[in-house]
Amino acid sequence: MITVTEATANAGALKRLSDEGVSIWLDDLSRRRIESGDLAGLVSTGNIVGVTTNPSIFQAAIGSGEGYEEQLADLAVRGVTVDEAVRMMTTADVRAAADVLRPVYDATGGRDGRVSIEVDPRLAHDTAATVAEARQLAWLVDRPNVMIKIPATKAGLPAITEVIGAGISVNVTLIFSLERYREVMDAYIAGLEKAQAAGLDLSAIHSVASFFVSRVDSEIDKRLTLLGTDEALALKGRAALANARLAYEAYEQVFAGPRWQALGGARANRQRPLWASTGVKDPAYKDTLYVDELVAPGTVNTMPEATLNAVADHGDVQGDTVTGGYAQARADLAAVERLGISYDEVVRQLEDEGVAKFEVAWQDLLDAVTKSLNSKGVDAE
Repeated sequence: MITVTEATANAGALKRLSDEGVSIWLDDLSRRRIESGDLAGLVSTGNIVGVTTNPSIFQAAIGSGEGYEEQLADLAVRGVTVDEAVRMMTTADVRAAADVLRPVYDATGGRDGRVSIEVDPRLAHDTAATVAEARQLAWLVDRPNVMIKIPATKAGLPAITEVIGAGISVNVTLIFSLERYREVMDAYIAGLEKAQAAGLDLSAIHSVASFFVSRVDSEIDKRLTLLGTDEALALKGRAALANARLAYEAYEQVFAGPRWQALGGARANRQRPLWASTGVKDPAYKDTLYVDELVAPGTVNTMPEATLNAVADHGDVQGDTVTGGYAQARADLAAVERLGISYDEVVRQLEDEGVAKFEVAWQDLLDAVTKSLNSKGVDAE
């Protein structure tokens, strides 16, 4: 776990990142991190201004049992279902983290100081259930700085519009393709128009779009390696950055268009791009690659602990590394396509796998909590 002393002593690169307009959010949460004061210490350095969670993070935290024993015992005595137990524990952690980050939220007018919690991943292909779950989570956490994570599946798009239209801030997750990203921005704008028609204060609604990075390289690099030619191998490690840079170009275009101008005049907030999955999977690459090379104003980079520590220790933040690279990004993706690797096939596969991985993590979490409740003499149905 990151220590406050380490984070403060080696914060030069993190501060430079913040100065470039990148909000740094921690991609991790556990009760131990909250109760030990570690999260508060990280926030006090001024560099960490948000927290993201996902089913895998909660599976690791709650599955360990550390810090949850007393609440599990109380839930067992009450005879709650395993689904209710998981929701009670996860929302309690998010509520506590939101309280830690509330000063940041207040100081930034709601832009940062955010804590995200995801809808049940089993609902990813059910629009109505996703909307109902999002409303329930917002009510359970009951903090203005919560963001509800909704996956960018086809069924998730209308859910995003409905939830934003209800005035609930949203973190859209599992975005891999440029086409889907544009659909996500459109869903957000449609939601703001719906909220405006309902007379809601648009300035109070915020959103980020979590564009996944490293998994794109993992899949495309695997295919390039199988081809094995010099041309193919020379393209390894370039597709993910190219994809993300072109996503930022799309962001600039959409939020400069006439449809947005009307909303911006009503004090609506842009939906910021959030770089997710920024931990490097290939040890051959620099461990800060997806941070150093994705610096652009108005973005969020959510980092797992190892990546955050690496950036603090030896990150190389040299200003904007995104907006000047659009032509090269297009050339890199075109070169991959010319080798017979289908971009559309890759991003579709990654979305399906992303949803499936979170479903597995959620089921693992349910199984672990079921075991804990049963060990206390309760039949967790």
